[in-house]
Amino acid sequence: MSGQESKAFGTVQRVAVALLLSLSLTAVVLAVGGDKAMYVGGTITGLQEKAEGRIVTTSDEQFAFNGGGKGSVSIPYASIVSLEYGQKAGRRVAVAILVTPWALFSKKRKHYLTITYNDRAGKEQAGVFELGKNIVRTTLKILEVRTGKEIEFQDAEACKQYKTPKECGS
Repeated sequence: MSGQESKAFGTVQRVAVALLLSLSLTAVVLAVGGDKAMYVGGTITGLQEKAEGRIVTTSDEQFAFNGGGKGSVSIPYASIVSLEYGQKAGRRVAVAILVTPWALFSKKRKHYLTITYNDRAGKEQAGVFELGKNIVRTTLKILEVRTGKEIEFQDAEACKQYKTPKECGS
């Protein structure tokens, strides 16, 4: 290789490394903190999609999510119809890859909780929340106990994140 070719090759390598670092840092910045949650979407009014905040389960009467300036919601435990936990938010994979291509290389496990409930007018509503890894087990257990509903799992892998393999039938 000539000196000029060597310089050009080195520049390409530096640009590639910078691009990979940039994508990695972006993925970290977009990740939900271990003790936080994010409202991914659903039919809840007054709460913006992708609002990051805190889940509050200290009340014996209601589940709450506080997304700061992006809104909040309180759901009486008695009105909750079902709870589903999984590692897929139900969105199309192709769209996710186009928006976040680095997700293909990420080994970070995501945790999604879908709460279906009846609002004050008796109309069914649903909200999907991404839970930080440090609050998954506690949040799911509190919801099970306070609602009297069992968690439904999207698949065996999701079940194994919360229960033992034997409890999941494997």
